[in-house]
Amino acid sequence: MHLKWLRSFLITGASALTLVAAPTGCGDKDGGDESSSEASSTSASSEGEAGSTESSSSTTTDDSTTTDDSTTSTTSDSGFVNVDMVSEAMCDIWNFEDCGDGEKCIPYAMGGSSWDALKCIPLDDDPKLLGDECNAPLGGAGGEDDCDNGLFCYYVDSETNIGTCIAHCGGSPQAPSCGPDTVCTIVNDGVLTLCRPNCDPVVQDCEPAGSACWQATGTNGFTCIIDASGETGAYGDPCEFINSCDPGLACADAAGVPGCTGTGCCSPFCDVNEPNNCPDAAMGQTCEPYYDTPDPGYEHVGICVIPAPDVDGPELRRVQPLPETLDAPTPAR
Repeated sequence: MHLKWLRSFLITGASALTLVAAPTGCGDKDGGDESSSEASSTSASSEGEAGSTESSSSTTTDDSTTTDDSTTSTTSDSGFVNVDMVSEAMCDIWNFEDCGDGEKCIPYAMGGSSWDALKCIPLDDDPKLLGDECNAPLGGAGGEDDCDNGLFCYYVDSETNIGTCIAHCGGSPQAPSCGPDTVCTIVNDGVLTLCRPNCDPVVQDCEPAGSACWQATGTNGFTCIIDASGETGAYGDPCEFINSCDPGLACADAAGVPGCTGTGCCSPFCDVNEPNNCPDAAMGQTCEPYYDTPDPGYEHVGICVIPAPDVDGPELRRVQPLPETLDAPTPAR
């Protein structure tokens, strides 16, 4: 059963704080008054994404997939509890009724720039529906929006805080589901579970403004993710998040990018059926398949890397796992 951590409280005459756990959901389903508060910590240990080049709040990560038409599914264990001096209520993002009447469960950032926590918030009086323009007044990871239950305001513009209502994945972490032409991605330790459009990273055909095509974590396909590259993300730049490279580039293993000084560096997507036009072809860089067993339609997608001698595989072509974020990294000086 889902455990909800209640607020810490002071014991009379003692200086220590005590946490109380109760086997209940995020809202008071019997009509009582329970509240949650924001704390300050950040975690990202699963594949994930970033949200936008700027944000008035914090942000993101990704790890499972399935559509109504095809089922490529990877389980991401989201057994994740953030506890601070004032402990944060947590809800079940897979159970749209967990927060009770008039509330919904929403991912947000307790601190930093990646979605790392879940909480219940009141539903808007006139909630927006799937595909509607929405408002996230505290930014894409601020933990407030006016989308209906089961929906999340994503592709949020950092200047206007306007985005689009998209669906959380249905089903379960073991068997997630989404509508046609979308894919379920489960990132940031299971906090971010979104149905996002399929896309082609070679042609970069994402339509949502401020997004680009990167791998759909937990699948062998690709999806439209918020572009958080900002002033970084060019070929050879170090990368930390799945969406911190420029559109058209992905985070490749350091060994595949000459001169890379990080765990991974940005390198272009490429078409394995086309002539080798990788930037360091003279140093042995070639267009290697991005996935060993790609989803149908993605057999042509590759990434420019120097092939690993004797042993090769997707983990030696691209950095895994990676979280998602909203904020662009600060350029090196």
